[in-house]
Amino acid sequence: MTRHELTPTGKNLDLSFLQKPHEHDPRRVYSTSSTDWQARVDFDRLRKDRLERARQMMEKHDLGAVVCFVGENVRYITSVFQGNWKNNIFIRYCVLPRGGEPVLFETAGSDLECAKIDAPWLEGRIRPAITWKWSETAEVMMADKMAQSILQVLKENGVEKERIGIDMVDPSAAAAFERAGMKMESAWPVMSGARVIKTPDELECLKISSAIGDTSFWKIEHEWLKPGVKESTITAKVNEYLYEHGFDFVYDIIVASGGNTSPYRRWHTDKVIREGDLVIVDQNAVGPGGYFVDFVRCFKVGGRWTEKEKDLYKECYESMYAAIEQMKAGNTTADVAAKLPKYADDEFGTVTLQQFAHSIGLSLYEGMWISRAYSLDYPVELQENMYFATETFAGHPGLEQTVRLEENLLVTKDGPVIFTKHPHPDAAFT
Repeated sequence: MTRHELTPTGKNLDLSFLQKPHEHDPRRVYSTSSTDWQARVDFDRLRKDRLERARQMMEKHDLGAVVCFVGENVRYITSVFQGNWKNNIFIRYCVLPRGGEPVLFETAGSDLECAKIDAPWLEGRIRPAITWKWSETAEVMMADKMAQSILQVLKENGVEKERIGIDMVDPSAAAAFERAGMKMESAWPVMSGARVIKTPDELECLKISSAIGDTSFWKIEHEWLKPGVKESTITAKVNEYLYEHGFDFVYDIIVASGGNTSPYRRWHTDKVIREGDLVIVDQNAVGPGGYFVDFVRCFKVGGRWTEKEKDLYKECYESMYAAIEQMKAGNTTADVAAKLPKYADDEFGTVTLQQFAHSIGLSLYEGMWISRAYSLDYPVELQENMYFATETFAGHPGLEQTVRLEENLLVTKDGPVIFTKHPHPDAAFT
């Protein structure tokens, strides 16, 4: 096995004119098509960099192998994607052994044949997955077959006696691994540790997703959003637009208007949007390179912003950017959490997913959350090329309607770089 040197920040481009790494500039967005005249997103390099990061973290945690069932982890290691529907239902998995190459266990039948055709970089290391879920009285037998398929790879690489990391397991699988004599523990420190630091080509993909997300918001604000349109219609329009632009998967488009913003309903209804409504739109979607965009804007439909609405928008905006300003390499998650508004995270000691930040990439939740529930007391250092969505909410009781916002940003040694560029309304600040 030959080890791949991780691609350095800047990708060895001549940066004398740009004066910054290309992947750190959100306005320098590559086309999604390939060409001979420009070094755009290099997916072969991306595959090698991701695999090497997984190997490095596996060595750091002294594991003999990692076994992954989570679809985004399978994609990170093997670079095989076959639709979001099969990501997390235990019907496919991969094994990355220490000192060896990844082996993909793909769903048998046409899916297996597609993987053979689509992934020459795996050099034939694709085997039929053993599906044990929902097999009723055969579940123990099938789970044992699945465990043996993994054990075979471990034996082939001489690591069957070592500690093995697994990213997700159910009771039947855990029992089968124990019967097979495998020493299993969590693989999440490995996979999260690998994935929260983005490679240069991952950042280029994130820029592309953000750019298309920005244009979708322009369409919402200037073409689709008007009195008489339903929340569900906006959701449908955004889905259509993103799929037309090559997105892998639209995870969720949240549209909440008027009274549905307070308390905030994080799903759309068929409510009609009326003049004077505030409308919160939250895009969560996987772009054409496989990487998420997840950001929020709040619009006023007709009429003038009231002073109360302006105050709510400023409160939300200023608290969000106060937290974002702390997202610099060398600072900690405690520095960020200290700037987030006090909310139910403080009251109940748990994450509300409303006043917080989360790393994104192949997944909507890549591996690190920042919340006042615990980050103030359990700080983690931020590192360059981490990538976050940061979101805040003016969620006070008794409001007729309210505001929520979110941005996507890159952590650098010089401070945060905002990738989501759709402008905030001047009318909310004047």
